Amino acid sequence: MFIKMLLISLILLNLHAESALEEVYYVDTKNVTFTCIAPDAKNDFQIATIEDGRYSQKIKAKDFIKLLEKHGYKNYSAKSNYINFILKSTIDTSYIEQKIKDYYEKKYENIDIKSIFIKPRGYLTSLPQEYIVNIRNNDFLSSNGTINIKTKENKKVFFDYYIIANVEIYVSKDIIKKETHLSPLNCIKKSVQLDSFRDKPLQNIETKSLQAKRHIPKDMILTIRDIEVLDVVRRDSMVNVILYQDGIAITFSAKALQDGKVNDIINLQNNSGKILKARVTGSGTAEIE
Repeated sequence: MFIKMLLISLILLNLHAESALEEVYYVDTKNVTFTCIAPDAKNDFQIATIEDGRYSQKIKAKDFIKLLEKHGYKNYSAKSNYINFILKSTIDTSYIEQKIKDYYEKKYENIDIKSIFIKPRGYLTSLPQEYIVNIRNNDFLSSNGTINIKTKENKKVFFDYYIIANVEIYVSKDIIKKETHLSPLNCIKKSVQLDSFRDKPLQNIETKSLQAKRHIPKDMILTIRDIEVLDVVRRDSMVNVILYQDGIAITFSAKALQDGKVNDIINLQNNSGKILKARVTGSGTAEIE
């Protein structure tokens, strides 16, 4: 009985939940009815008619909401002042979709693309025979964006797209202090749906020795701006130095005057106080060439 009442309450709650109208709807016919945007609606009615010679129709959001209320749909709100209905183009966008897929797969080591939706900004009856697909450098940080194709005549045609995909990312288990080595002890791998990232998310902490570049809060998605290659030589630590002279390898110890990563050139101080420059070759090791 309790479960039945709970289900009824959830249904009633859903009926009274506010639904936000999209700014743009793509429709299959010039005669726009409510089922064009809400296929499961039982009560269908006329919304607008796209005029002859045109491929879109814009109506005021407040007028649309009044029309919905008149037909019993009283829980709608609008994101913008106008609602635009655009007739779907019959063009084949499979090549453009493949380019988008290739672009995202190149940017992410681990991405599982479920589907890609792409729509031209206006109605198109055909695509140019030859064109170049242009995608901006940082579009991969978001699940949606705008691209364009450029023809041989340098004309541009714009498209909006939306991609549904899962990507693997790392999240901080707890607060990670600056210069702390990243490992499964302080990071956890997760698969999340691509939405919007502030920078490219970190997808692998195993192939390189990495450390926190700054203080990282708990439960934060790690990005490339948060990390750097691990320092293998620490300031004031003793370093084993190799000096090659006349075909002979001379080994001695020196004090590091600064932190260093592999291949960094750092200053060292030997036992007599002389300052030397050496290339970091590994953990606690350096070489004077």
